[in-house]
Amino acid sequence: MTERVKRALLSMQRRDWEHGVAAQAFLEAGDKDIAIAMAVEGANRQQPNGRCCQVDASNGVTDPCAIGEALIFACEQTGDPFLCAARDKLLHWALVDAPRTDKGIVHHFSHDALIWVDCMYMLPPFLARAGYYDEAMKQLDGCWDILLDPEKNLLSHQWSEREKVFHRKDVWAVGNGWAMAGMARVIALLPESHAEAKARLINRVKLMIDAALPFMMEDGSFHDVLDDPATFREVNFSQMLAYTIYRGVAAGWLADSYLPAAEKARAAALNEVDGYGLVRNVCGMPHFDHPGVAAEGQAFHILMEAARADLMHQ
Repeated sequence: MTERVKRALLSMQRRDWEHGVAAQAFLEAGDKDIAIAMAVEGANRQQPNGRCCQVDASNGVTDPCAIGEALIFACEQTGDPFLCAARDKLLHWALVDAPRTDKGIVHHFSHDALIWVDCMYMLPPFLARAGYYDEAMKQLDGCWDILLDPEKNLLSHQWSEREKVFHRKDVWAVGNGWAMAGMARVIALLPESHAEAKARLINRVKLMIDAALPFMMEDGSFHDVLDDPATFREVNFSQMLAYTIYRGVAAGWLADSYLPAAEKARAAALNEVDGYGLVRNVCGMPHFDHPGVAAEGQAFHILMEAARADLMHQ
């Protein structure tokens, strides 16, 4: 089944963050040659300002950084000066040129100085993989402080720093999945010298998982807005949640008692894979306002299965 999902993903059109998340999925699944090839394509589509994977006129700031870990890996494996230069240009964009708030938190989009929960996945793991641990934590801490709904222990979706208002305060399921998975990946990348930061992220991920699990439906799926049963049912958050739990249990910072929830969430996603390998009833492209299919849904299926396989083979 996973091979069908992979083939379907490779056949899909992809925008910058989708290409980056797909490359990371293949990297974690052990398909290193594919990950390198995708890094090359991301570098081929790099703009002069350093943003990678650009296929159209985009105002994304953090989305072009989702390819970052695969690009670093490709540079390390090949030593190709072209790939290493692309890595350095992307890092310069992320560290220096990307627009940010007065406190230094990078915008998700350039218009309206927007901070979205998606930022927590697209940029910090790249920074951590590049060795900029403090900057990765600065970005995660800043997004957490801006987006946390303390009454729900979950993260709101969209904040406008210019207007000082939420454009969308809903606790979007997939957005919280981006945050959980992004923090899980940074946890894995932080060295022991950053033990306090790692503990802070672990506490946050546990807080979010515990807040989200009561909203799981009987079949392991969730509503698009976690606490709003009027919104549509979808399974990409199920995959993101399962991925995070498998990685946390494997690394020893989550208890085994979370595994039944991960297995239930995984089962919901497995039941949606069709004969073409498409994961149906994820939060669907192009506007992610309905159940459908999406490259990110394909990628997180692969990430989920890779994380589970790593756990089972320990």
